[in-house]
Amino acid sequence: MKMNKVGKKLLAAAVAAMLAAGSLGASPMIALADEVSDNDVDYIDDDNRYDASAELKNYMESLIKRENPEQYIKDKLGDIMYSGIYYIANSEHMTEAEMWSYVGTVKGQMDAAIGKSGEVTTTSEFLTVADNWETPTVSYGQNVNIVLPLINMGEEWLTDLLVEPEVSNDVQNWPFKPDNTGYTQNFNEIPGCATKLYDEAVFNRRELTWTFTAREDVLTGYYPLKFKVWYSKEGIRCAEPAEITVYVYCQGKPGSGRIGMSEETNVSQPRIIVTGFETEPAEVFAGDVFTLNIHVKNTSPDTAVNNVLFDLQAVEGGTETSTGQVTNSYASFLPTSGSSSIYVANMPAGSSQDLKIEMQAKADLSQKPYVVTVKMKYDTDLKADLTDEAKVSVPVKQESKYDASTPEVNPASIMVGEQSNVMFQLYNTGKTTLYNVQVKFEADSVEGGDTFIGNLEPGATGNVDAMVTGIAPTMDDGTVKAVITYEDDAGNQTRNELNVNIMVTEMPVDDGTSDMNVPVETEKTGPGAGLIAGIAVGAVALIAVLTTVILKIRKKKKAAKLLAEDLMDLDHKDE
Repeated sequence: MKMNKVGKKLLAAAVAAMLAAGSLGASPMIALADEVSDNDVDYIDDDNRYDASAELKNYMESLIKRENPEQYIKDKLGDIMYSGIYYIANSEHMTEAEMWSYVGTVKGQMDAAIGKSGEVTTTSEFLTVADNWETPTVSYGQNVNIVLPLINMGEEWLTDLLVEPEVSNDVQNWPFKPDNTGYTQNFNEIPGCATKLYDEAVFNRRELTWTFTAREDVLTGYYPLKFKVWYSKEGIRCAEPAEITVYVYCQGKPGSGRIGMSEETNVSQPRIIVTGFETEPAEVFAGDVFTLNIHVKNTSPDTAVNNVLFDLQAVEGGTETSTGQVTNSYASFLPTSGSSSIYVANMPAGSSQDLKIEMQAKADLSQKPYVVTVKMKYDTDLKADLTDEAKVSVPVKQESKYDASTPEVNPASIMVGEQSNVMFQLYNTGKTTLYNVQVKFEADSVEGGDTFIGNLEPGATGNVDAMVTGIAPTMDDGTVKAVITYEDDAGNQTRNELNVNIMVTEMPVDDGTSDMNVPVETEKTGPGAGLIAGIAVGAVALIAVLTTVILKIRKKKKAAKLLAEDLMDLDHKDE
């Protein structure tokens, strides 16, 4: 049966209420648990946890403002609040109703703490501890002296007193090592207080001292120390001992937990996370040796980890076929030392550590990021073989490579205003795509010919078929630069040059000298005069055209000869 959200909350609240009241038997509880399964129950989220934390904090502040307790009580209230907030923050399977029920329990603990009269309590109306008592502080593994100043506020003298602390092997109840067979102390008497004045009782006090050693696994917080006091009054032995309670503040090891927390909360697992990484050099190319530096941190505020083993495992790569299938699988990065493991003896709470390892990228890796998995195994004082895992992504680049065919220029010599055709091919011989490939021609003697090829995938070929126009006579050896540019996947541009030879000559100009050698005939008259004149004009025009063609051919032959001589000189120099 599926329930809506309101129904789930009502049912969860009912279960929590019946559990708290003790009215829910085993069988009904199982039946209801089946109804409210993990798939149906709405557990608390971060907003609920924030509301509960704010409620506990506000309640503690209101108690302190109203009661104005001593500092010890304030510390105790803070301890109770911290434990409650910590427990709720680490509870993953708690409904909202259960959370608020627990908040009520924590408030009750605060009420009980605020109700304590000062720093000591007693079940006797006349036996108590003097107000010069100061709560001692001790850290794990250290010794501490507990001085108990007993006073008698009654009028009768007390005799044959015997004082015994309530020792326990449970670290939740007793913070000290039980390394002594007898802690009982006795003394003869405490005078009565005839005036019933406190100063007289303090003057007649008896001080008893115990030396204890705090346990290594002691929890952080205030421990109550209970003492039983047996005595005789007017020769009659007491039927029940008086009970006196004092407190000691203990500081446990990082990660030991706090007094009053549940066992599950006290041994919560610390987390090791990766906070960043870098490589040296910053850019890793396929085939390069590089140093990988990974930054890790123990995020626990109070739990140290030790015996930490970091294992760095690179994702497997291989040779990709035309269909995209990977063959010859192997690790993308291999450590140069032969081991991918790094050992760290200890990481204190909140501390950071740098992991450095030298690795080599395989030469045939494609240009893309490759994942390195950081597997962690470590211990704490309370748990062993804890594990965690994180990943980093290392970008690998491939050197861009291309090759060009020998340019074909036709014709290699042109006059100003004429065009020449330049053709060659570009081959992408690398493993990365060349983006926005284009060719431009740079020279003082020609213009035009800009060619856009586009993207060249690995193994692809681009064709250049450009027409350049002569704009000025060649004043040098006729070298024209074919500028080839392309971009990588990050938009970085690369420029290369390819030389071609194009000679540009000046267009000849007819200055009229071609008519100087033509004989001038006397004017004739008659019927054939017009015909003869027409033939003469045609002959002059024909001679002018032939002269122009001959000059052009001569200049081309001369330019070709000069170009051939230059090429022969270059060949000799290369040899």
